[in-house]
Amino acid sequence: MRFNSFIFILLFLPLTALLYFLANRFHKFAGKMVLFIASIIFYAYSDWYTLIILGISCAVNYLFSILITKTDRFGEATGCEIPPHLKGLRYRMWGGVFLLVVVNVGLLLYFKYSNFAITNINTYFTTEIALKELILPIGISFFTFQQIAYIVAIYRKEIDKNSLIDYLVFILYFPKILMGPLTDPVDFIGQLNDESRKRINWENIACGIKIFSLGLFKKVMIADVFSKAVSWGYTNYDAATSADWFLVMLFYTFEIYFDFSGYSDMAVGASMMFNITLPVNFDSPYKAISIRDFWKRWHISLTRFFTKYIYIPLGGSRKGIFFTCFNTMLVFLVSGIWHGANWTFILWGLLHGAFSILDRFTEKYQKNIFEPARWICTFTTVNILWLLFRSDSINQWRDILNRMICFQNTTVSDGLINSFVLQESSFINDVLRLDWYTENIRGFWMMLYILISYAICLVFENNYKKLRHNSWFTMIISAVVFVWGFICLSGESVFVYFNF
Repeated sequence: MRFNSFIFILLFLPLTALLYFLANRFHKFAGKMVLFIASIIFYAYSDWYTLIILGISCAVNYLFSILITKTDRFGEATGCEIPPHLKGLRYRMWGGVFLLVVVNVGLLLYFKYSNFAITNINTYFTTEIALKELILPIGISFFTFQQIAYIVAIYRKEIDKNSLIDYLVFILYFPKILMGPLTDPVDFIGQLNDESRKRINWENIACGIKIFSLGLFKKVMIADVFSKAVSWGYTNYDAATSADWFLVMLFYTFEIYFDFSGYSDMAVGASMMFNITLPVNFDSPYKAISIRDFWKRWHISLTRFFTKYIYIPLGGSRKGIFFTCFNTMLVFLVSGIWHGANWTFILWGLLHGAFSILDRFTEKYQKNIFEPARWICTFTTVNILWLLFRSDSINQWRDILNRMICFQNTTVSDGLINSFVLQESSFINDVLRLDWYTENIRGFWMMLYILISYAICLVFENNYKKLRHNSWFTMIISAVVFVWGFICLSGESVFVYFNF
């Protein structure tokens, strides 16, 4: 089930919220069961098969968490000394935790990278190994990392009570299971058990509807329009001009941001209706003035996860220049692998790592550079790397860059321009009396979309920062964009990060 669907907006979300608060009047366990059952239905709506894989993953991880808990609390539970043959077991459990992390990551790699590995083996060793018929479970990248976070929190004794229902709701919670944001289990479970959050909070309902509406508008009216333009470019690969590819590169930069941040807004908004606050995932990333700054603003929950569970345990920047560089490159390599099974993702991660290291060692010199110039360099770099992220292969990316650099044709194709002419364009044209502009400016709607997108990315604050800034004006705007986005739900378009 997707957030941008009629069944979710009109039935699933309001019905789940109603049942949740009604159930909480009887017992807090009943409320958790509502979230658990609703999340199962949400996840399995499209394909029940993938629910089996998720169930096996949950069973293995939770059983292991019980083993850790019982080992930790043997003496407390019995009031006796831990037997000699069990002494030191707690200190050896880290090996088991490491093994479980390997199992989780191995499951992720099996589904995402098996056929990629087979394809490369066949290519480089001229073998004919048959590809596996695998169905990639939706959200496997996200729920795998949440499993790891929970196990580590149990091992570190950060969670007081290893409750099965708390664990299941944390892993399966429908606003975040498919595309995040990645959430700290201690914070989430703390909110889930907070008695003050069990009753309806109308301010949270209003704020949730507002940010959900803004996210829906981002997805339906901005990201999906840019998606059509990007698809036109790759569909007309040979016919697209140099100017077309410059624009397609920019359009994908806007598409992936408005798509993913729109989803994150909808996730945060839906969760607020249940009085559960999810972490911020974006902080105006295209305002960044360096690649390191970009990664402090883009997919913040993933950056925080890699920092906490990979970078810091490896020593971070505390062990000298070599290990700082090594740890940084390893984190970005893992990030590239996590995103998908293609050499483009791996190279994308490595290049971001290299630029991050360059930023680290030139930071004191960059402070003397005119800040707008730093922004231009950063935004251009991000654009070029997003083009790599979107391309089918590294060779395709290089070919597109070559066409752009040669700049042999500066004409913008009609097909690309027409991607921005919407069904409601004529209505807007009549209401706002834009006839002169649409008749005399070629590509008027495309230019308007570019200007509006730049304004949203560079001028306005992130929606999360204005989460509780409610007024009659903001609520009217939210209502308008919700109705507009809802009317335009002609089909359930796929979110970009559903593929990861």
